[in-house]
Amino acid sequence: MPRDTYTHGHPGVVVRSHAARTAEDSCAYLLDRLTPGTSLLDVGCGPGSITADLAERVAPGRVRGVEVVPGPLEQARAGAAARGLKVEFAVDDGYALSDPDGTWDVVHAHQVLQHVSDPVAVLREMGRVARPGGLVAARDADYAGFHWWPHDPRLDRWLELYRAVARGNDAEPDAGRRLLGWAHAAGFSEVTPSASVWCHATPEARAAWGGMWADRIHTGVGRMAVERGLAGESELDGISAAWREWAAHPDGWIVIPHGEVLCRVPDRP
Repeated sequence: MPRDTYTHGHPGVVVRSHAARTAEDSCAYLLDRLTPGTSLLDVGCGPGSITADLAERVAPGRVRGVEVVPGPLEQARAGAAARGLKVEFAVDDGYALSDPDGTWDVVHAHQVLQHVSDPVAVLREMGRVARPGGLVAARDADYAGFHWWPHDPRLDRWLELYRAVARGNDAEPDAGRRLLGWAHAAGFSEVTPSASVWCHATPEARAAWGGMWADRIHTGVGRMAVERGLAGESELDGISAAWREWAAHPDGWIVIPHGEVLCRVPDRP
């Protein structure tokens, strides 16, 4: 079983960023497939903000969120409880989920497959625990497709470093464009592909995204870049400053493309 390295890690700045995500901005492609009573497993749930949103939509259906580490799950449990939602959260392994075959109506993963060394194996495992006729849903960013304005070579360097560190972790930062192929390789023949974007261009959105990366470059990916001799501290400082300058610029704009797949689970032979 692969032992993957999560490029971002779980420092506070990363978990806070993940906790700001919603079902509406992160899995709109799935929402019209959900009905009250649907059972759902959220693989790689992090601090559980998306999981809780999905639980509201499928109540009273059973919902479980799983993570490979326990750290974010305390926040996930507290967030769901504050909203009066009954959601299970647990540590589990996407390569070997603890659920029996055919347990769930929907098995969902957001921004997970880009971080694993064998995404096809994870998709296949998600399919195993979904019921025949159920759905496996996945959405991932495509870093090579990031575009921003105004241009800044320090941000070009940020993207170069991110992709190098992720690939050094045997992960695929340009996952979005590969999801359809991975789904086919995992054995799904009925796959609905789609795409959507995040766009940060308002002052508030720029402040959140730029401020987050200004701090985040000194954690996970930046630490790995320094440890591997890919960058020095002064370069990280320059990238951090570039993100703050971008966020403050009245013309600042960034688009982040995502690939998406909805995979129908075939009947068991």
